Amino acid sequence: MRCCAGYWPPGAGGVHRPGALRCDIDSGECSFTARDEFAGEDIMSNAIERATGLISRRGFLGVTGAAVTLAFGTNLPGGGTAAGSASTVRADPFTLGIASGDPLPDGVVLWTRLAPQPLDPMGGMDRRTVPVQWQVARDEHFRQVVRSGVATAHPEYRHSVHVDVRGLAPGRQYFYRFRAGSHLSPVGRTRTAPDPRASVGRLRFAFASCQNYPEGFYTAYRHMAAEDLDVVFFLGDYIYENAVDALGGVRASSTAIPDLFTVAPDTLDLYRLRYSLYKSDPDLQAAHAAFPWIVTWDDHEVEDNYAGDVSRFNTPVDDFVVQRANAYRAFWEHQPLRVPLQPKGPDALFYRRFGFGDLLQVNVLDTRQYRSDQACGDGAKAGCAGAADPARTMTGDVQEKWLLDGMAASHARWNLIAQQVMLVQRKVSLTDPALVSMDAWDGYQASRQRLLDGLVQRGTPGLFVITGDTHTNYAADIKRNFDDETSSTIGVELVGTSISSGGDGEDTNADRQLDLAANPHIKFANQQRGYVSCALDRDQVRADFKVVPFISTPDAPVTVRASFTSLHAQPGLETV
Repeated sequence: MRCCAGYWPPGAGGVHRPGALRCDIDSGECSFTARDEFAGEDIMSNAIERATGLISRRGFLGVTGAAVTLAFGTNLPGGGTAAGSASTVRADPFTLGIASGDPLPDGVVLWTRLAPQPLDPMGGMDRRTVPVQWQVARDEHFRQVVRSGVATAHPEYRHSVHVDVRGLAPGRQYFYRFRAGSHLSPVGRTRTAPDPRASVGRLRFAFASCQNYPEGFYTAYRHMAAEDLDVVFFLGDYIYENAVDALGGVRASSTAIPDLFTVAPDTLDLYRLRYSLYKSDPDLQAAHAAFPWIVTWDDHEVEDNYAGDVSRFNTPVDDFVVQRANAYRAFWEHQPLRVPLQPKGPDALFYRRFGFGDLLQVNVLDTRQYRSDQACGDGAKAGCAGAADPARTMTGDVQEKWLLDGMAASHARWNLIAQQVMLVQRKVSLTDPALVSMDAWDGYQASRQRLLDGLVQRGTPGLFVITGDTHTNYAADIKRNFDDETSSTIGVELVGTSISSGGDGEDTNADRQLDLAANPHIKFANQQRGYVSCALDRDQVRADFKVVPFISTPDAPVTVRASFTSLHAQPGLETV
């Protein structure tokens, strides 16, 4: 059975077996087992939590390695190196950085991966398990350690580590780090979500998407890391499946890229290598270390514009679901996600919900895994009857019901949908009928209308949507009926541009001017690179579209290109 090139072993009748596909890229052998629950367990009793003040961003980023070494050596249980790890880890294994994510009121996920040689298929590690010590403290010098333990880095997961730390206080800032052998990780900062019963007055967050590595530097993340944020949302296209040519791209002069990267990934080892390359970026590492992230995926984590089990390039389904299994597994291995989110072959229950006190409920969608194939052959089409077919779906019936029922049950003042492709109608021509994208919600019009009608019927308060995908900044009102611009505005959609995809970009062009002319509900369109920073209070949400003038060289400054607010009492965008 081909495994690394990848065949997923189906069960009887084509039903996929529950469990985990394991593929040894050295021997080519496959095994299929139940999920391996390897998250580190807490081994320290809960200390009495005390509030800690927010230190300056500069102070956090300036913590020295010497101070870290001293504190780690003093505070760890046993006071020394984890048994057996020194001979296994002979060089700095933390080349891919550290991360935290999916914050809860009592906990957060900590992530790292041991890879002293990140662009080697094995990461430069031996084929043996490695104990990895971790600590969580109230202060950046680790004088007040409140949780610590030992996780196991398994070679089957390319020595990635996912620690689900619990027993933390709600709404608090913490610091964390790892040690493998004699090597210390950088220090990360994270924050738990507020108590669900707490009345929360303010929340700050940012969102980003689309970071094609060879097309430019991740300068925007450097600026994001300097902000004071409670959480970051990543909305898809963390990697790109296109070949990375060692002789091309703006990074070629500074990065030696092995020939393996000239091949588009479809195997587990090739997807892992793609994440290794992307996560080697220092600005991305800084943003991960500064805040907890809540991540979701889009198409390029697998293949451009795939839909469910349908490949854009008409790869046979039996082969494509294996490719999808490999891609999903590599994504989970390289993100701060809990162990239960580990994919089961080509399937992963990835949509999920988070609460931030009584202020905000967040619904994270998966609009790739369950969608119907794009209508009319993909691309931008006019008058495509299939786009209005009520049998076609963007989310799948189960996820659609989960979203609407969750919105109906929400007691939060604001309700956020974090998702991948543009929700509002966007005509890309002035013709009648107009051209619209078959890959966005415009290609799933009945599915979109069910969602909008369901939200209105349930009286969902404070609706706003954040989106990626388009490599363009948009700010738009969500209309109950997009064919009637006088219909009620039920919420707003904020669409973020790319971090690097598309190159340097430009402030405006003919296409962006057409967006505004053809779509009165779209209030802003801009094609520079950057991210969106948001401030939410009980009465309004404010969005600052932050852009950099270029990414073809590093060190670009950041500016606020435009700012908008929307009131809780009266949804609709207003220019600040």
